[in-house]
This record gives sequence, C-alpha cells and structure tokens, in this order.
Amino acid sequence: MVVRKRKIDIAVGREALGAWAADPTGVPRPTLANAVRYTLEELAARAPGPTTEVRVPPFGAVQCMDGPRHTRGTPPNVVETDAQTWLELVTRRLTWRDATYNGRVRASGQRADLSELLPMRGLLAETDS
Repeated sequence: MVVRKRKIDIAVGREALGAWAADPTGVPRPTLANAVRYTLEELAARAPGPTTEVRVPPFGAVQCMDGPRHTRGTPPNVVETDAQTWLELVTRRLTWRDATYNGRVRASGQRADLSELLPMRGLLAETDS
C-alpha cells in the first residue's frame, strides 16, 4: 500500500468543509476547492487502492479502492461529479442512489459504486449521527 502525503492540511480541509456546510452556495471558490480536495484525499486514505478513479473537475481526482491497477488510457472504473454534488454525498445531504438515479454522478465500471464509502463519517459533527 502506498501512503500518499496530503496536499491539503487536515485542519484547513475541515475548516473549508465546515464553511461549505454552513453556506453551500456562498463559499468562495478557493474554499470550495479545499473542501473538495480534502474530502477526495480522505476517500483515498479510507479506501486506498488503484482500482477506481474519482473525479471532481476542476478541483481534483484520486484513485481508490483495492483491486486491479489500471495503467493506460481511460480507467475502467470512473466516478465523476461536480463539486456541490460530491460534497453533498460526502456529508449525507444526498444519497448515492439518488445522485446516480438523477444523473448527478456518472459512474462506469464494475467497481464504480461508492455507496459503501459515502457518506464519510467524522468529517463534520453532523455526519457522525
């Protein structure tokens, strides 16, 4: 297992996520970017591996989930969504089922289902319940 150094300090990430949670449509773009990058890094830390690529353009992408490694071209397992949807999924404001059903998440491949990983508990006090 490869341990990656975080690019977003955990305290900075939590603060950004808290600011987004308090005002999802009013946070400055740099705060939104920090919240997304922090939660993507957290996903990769909680579910390490090379199997699924999770993309939240334009802010970031990570590989996660244990399984076969992909090395060339488009990965076979891809999840892509926008920043608001991603943070809603992370914080339990939106379910994986609803997001995929409504087309807010595009998931392709046998290992592109993140329902077991989302929401991510412990990032905000409200997600612990």
